[in-house]
Amino acid sequence: MPMNLDSTLAGLVAGLLLLSLAGCSDDGVTAEAGEAGAMRDLTDKSLASFTGYVPPQCYTKTRTAGHAQAANPCYVCHTESRAPNFIDDADLQLAYDFANPRRTARKNNPWTNLFKDYRNAVARVPDREIRAYVRADNYRDDTGRIALADRLADVPAGWDANGDGRWQGYVPDVYFDFDAAGYDHAPGGAYTGWRAFAYTPVPGSFIPANGSFDDVLIRLPRVFRQDRRGRFDVAVYTLNLAITESLIKRADVPIAATDEHDYDIDLNRDGHLDIAHRVVYDWAPLQDRDMAWVGRAAATHRRLAAGLYPEGTEFLHTLRYLDVVDGTVVRAPRMKELRYARKQAWLTYSDRRAMAFDELKEAHDFPDRPAQFAGDVERGVANGLGWVYQGFIEDARGDLRPQTFAETNTCMGCHGGVGATTDASFAFPRKRAGNTPDRGWYYWNQRAMAHLAEPRLTDGRGEYSTYLRNARAGDEFRNNADIIARFFTPAGAEKPAAFRRLEQTIGAMILPSPDRALALDKAYREIVRQQSFIHGRTAHVAPMDNVHRAVAPGEPTGVSTPVSVEHDARAH
Repeated sequence: MPMNLDSTLAGLVAGLLLLSLAGCSDDGVTAEAGEAGAMRDLTDKSLASFTGYVPPQCYTKTRTAGHAQAANPCYVCHTESRAPNFIDDADLQLAYDFANPRRTARKNNPWTNLFKDYRNAVARVPDREIRAYVRADNYRDDTGRIALADRLADVPAGWDANGDGRWQGYVPDVYFDFDAAGYDHAPGGAYTGWRAFAYTPVPGSFIPANGSFDDVLIRLPRVFRQDRRGRFDVAVYTLNLAITESLIKRADVPIAATDEHDYDIDLNRDGHLDIAHRVVYDWAPLQDRDMAWVGRAAATHRRLAAGLYPEGTEFLHTLRYLDVVDGTVVRAPRMKELRYARKQAWLTYSDRRAMAFDELKEAHDFPDRPAQFAGDVERGVANGLGWVYQGFIEDARGDLRPQTFAETNTCMGCHGGVGATTDASFAFPRKRAGNTPDRGWYYWNQRAMAHLAEPRLTDGRGEYSTYLRNARAGDEFRNNADIIARFFTPAGAEKPAAFRRLEQTIGAMILPSPDRALALDKAYREIVRQQSFIHGRTAHVAPMDNVHRAVAPGEPTGVSTPVSVEHDARAH
């Protein structure tokens, strides 16, 4: 259901964002938040850290003994941007340039869970116990109903931020019952509007080898699913999703044979109405070349631009535990997190450019002033770029609960201001190209992620191979010894056969060993039991060595020249 964020949107458009910092101690950490399992009142807006939106990956040690050249995983997020993303932040590859509101000599790393040792806890848990845990569905109950939706219908007082007795945020409404075209269906067969798509994960922490399988679904507003008379029409919806994909990727998108007369639109841009086999990307409004939606949205949603989603677009993203079946690591039924995003406001290219310049000026004038974001547990948190994010995470028993303001605030660094995103998103621009029969629209239980070929960069190089060479590892922390051993010798030389296998199947890199998968499950469950997410939720077993406990403001990373690459959205 839509979220009531009128006041937040007004703040977004005006560029005025509010933040509650009540309850912060002198070092930016609240005593209450630091206690394991002490978040029963989820309406508390205290922050564990003023800069908790900076993800733990940004504290990685890029320089290590025995290597003259610094490892550089930073380029994946911090890079030369493409309009309408005007946050060109490739310079962040060169220095740990964090806001330091306390103006101390060194900025403490707030992600203290990274330094915890979970080895004893992992050793105590039998494999059969963790397998049973991850195979238990915490999204649906025994009757198939969405358990969290039922809980939100009678919202607990500790989740009700405005005290009106009603949940005003997103209510989970996807059933994970996908047809051959990737569309989700409710019991009885009705379309929910959600559609699954296949994509290659961003290299680094989000590959399953580092702790979680994930999936992403998209839903356009109801009007995009309707014909001109306002009736649901899956063909109209399919075309509007293809047009969205074309605008986001700035590329032609293959479609099933479509009679353009039915929609009165020249989809293939050949100058007349005929049978189209692709949506041709042709958006250059200054040259009087524009694109348009079909169906009812053609009349109601005239705002459209390359690199931007239509207003009301929603994404749903789940993180899952790892399971091992017949020796193969697969996606487990149990969710670690359910993440939701909705585009609440339309910002033009000019709006976004002005906001980026304002942010640049503020960073210059007030370098130690942290970014500020508005929201609460019930309405979600606004990123300042038109999107609102809301998350649900496991409670100590393993049931899903809403994330607190502080827990959702951690999403803002990646989705609120890095050069790599397209309209604040990562996954959809990486959707599989439509040159296969399924056109990239399916869920992971229909076709396995591991069988995909390595994605390419626009210069033709393999994207994952390039990451391995730049980061010298399969994650930002260089903590995944399995991947390092697969692709490099103990002396650090490349293993050519491993890189050749990676070109054919990303499973060569993204899947962990069965032993590692279960160990990461066990370690992460300790974080769940402690409810210590505000101190980090990265799955690991032993304390991490390649992470700074503190950094001096502006301390060089050791990277001498920023790396700039671009994912080729048309190549896979």
